[in-house]
Amino acid sequence: MNSLYDEFRVALHSVWTRRWLVLAVAWGICILGWLAIASIPNRYDSRARLLVDVNEILPDDAQGGGGRPQLDQIRETLTSARNMEKVAATTGLLPAGANEREKAGAVGMLQKNIKVIPQQDNIFEITSSVAVGSLSDADNAKLASGVLDSLITVFRDDQLRGGRMNAREGLKFLDAQIADREKALREVEARRGAFEAQNIGLIPGGSGSPAQRVEAARAELGQIDSQLVSAQAQLAAANGQLSSTPATINIPGMGSVGGGVARQQLAGAQNELSSMRARGLTDAHPDVIALKSQIASLKAMADREGAGGGGGGNSQNPAYASLSAMRAERQATVSALSSRKAQLTADIAKITSQQIQNPGIAAEYDRINGEYTAFKAQYDKLLAQREQVRMRGEVQTETDAIKIELLDPPSKPTSPAAPNRPLFLTLVLLAGIGGGIGAAFGLAQVRTSYATAAKLERASGLPVIGSITEVVTPDRHLDRRKKLVWLASGGGALVGLYALLLVVEFIQRGMVA
Repeated sequence: MNSLYDEFRVALHSVWTRRWLVLAVAWGICILGWLAIASIPNRYDSRARLLVDVNEILPDDAQGGGGRPQLDQIRETLTSARNMEKVAATTGLLPAGANEREKAGAVGMLQKNIKVIPQQDNIFEITSSVAVGSLSDADNAKLASGVLDSLITVFRDDQLRGGRMNAREGLKFLDAQIADREKALREVEARRGAFEAQNIGLIPGGSGSPAQRVEAARAELGQIDSQLVSAQAQLAAANGQLSSTPATINIPGMGSVGGGVARQQLAGAQNELSSMRARGLTDAHPDVIALKSQIASLKAMADREGAGGGGGGNSQNPAYASLSAMRAERQATVSALSSRKAQLTADIAKITSQQIQNPGIAAEYDRINGEYTAFKAQYDKLLAQREQVRMRGEVQTETDAIKIELLDPPSKPTSPAAPNRPLFLTLVLLAGIGGGIGAAFGLAQVRTSYATAAKLERASGLPVIGSITEVVTPDRHLDRRKKLVWLASGGGALVGLYALLLVVEFIQRGMVA
């Protein structure tokens, strides 16, 4: 512990003996540091909060992607180069007649010092930082808020004009595209009509290409097959029930009246057939075919029953008559489905045969139809887009599509945001004092002198017999006191200069306020 204390005393003595070096180094470091701080211009920040509300009158698909993409676009537009150039010209940062290099420099400086921070979905905080060395602190503070005022004004004007201009340009572009697609669509229609007229008889009628018609016919044929299987199963069940049901039943004490019922049903069916023919239905119509089958069944029943009105006790079985009508209806359904199946099979065979015999014609017809379908889809899509753009343009013209509201106006800065001069001045003063002490201590370590006899003894390895104490005369004591006053004056002047710089800094801040 004593050795450590002795080392501290030795280091302190070596520094004190070189106190003029400490003062000189401290002055040099402080002067250079304070000059460097003085060359840094004060930076003033101004802040504003902006509400950008997208008027969602139209649905998302009619507004070109919804509100969120528009807000992202607005955030990018705020600091665009075009807006920055207008702001620089408005605030005087860009003089009249400036060249491209000066414009690029002003735009780059503003883009670097203007920050847009989203706080919520549609609220933005805008910060502008200005530190122009050629301007005074008051001018820099005024320019910081002026930049935000100009930026907000330019942005509002651009949004009002830009929305309407974009709608007009979009309509103009879509009109040109629609005209081109319409022309191409008409050319394809004319080419398809000429091709059909040239190859009449080789191309089956109907809409769509041969391949599409075959595919549609096969799909319908699959449905017909399933329906036909179900109808045949129902017919088989009706036949089974009819075969196990007697045509007549014996009711004691009653005469036979079944013949009259069968003839009445037959007469009603014939009347219905006459009505169908009066409406223009031919014998090939499925309803006519089914009704004819029912009439044939009723005629057979009437023949078996005889003239009716005999004295026997047999009477027409109502269940048998109902089952007969049901069977006739199901037979008609099976006949109609079978006819439709045969027709579809014939159509598929005909189209397939024509494709095999004339593969080039079928392929060309398919290609023309495909081209027509593609052009038609593009044309319809462009028409829908044009209507959306037109509606969006009307909304922006008749209403405020984008509402811009200033929540917090640009603040008027009264103190610089950077640099923190009082802190930097203090750090430079401490660095100067520390640098002077460090220089004196380092010089003491380099020179081969010994402050104590014990240190000399350790360094040489020889015993030290004794040491001579310094004798200070009155004249030398007076000289030392005078130099000590000078040293204190030099240190006090350094501290006083530091205090003066602090006072000047606060006075400048007060002048800005």
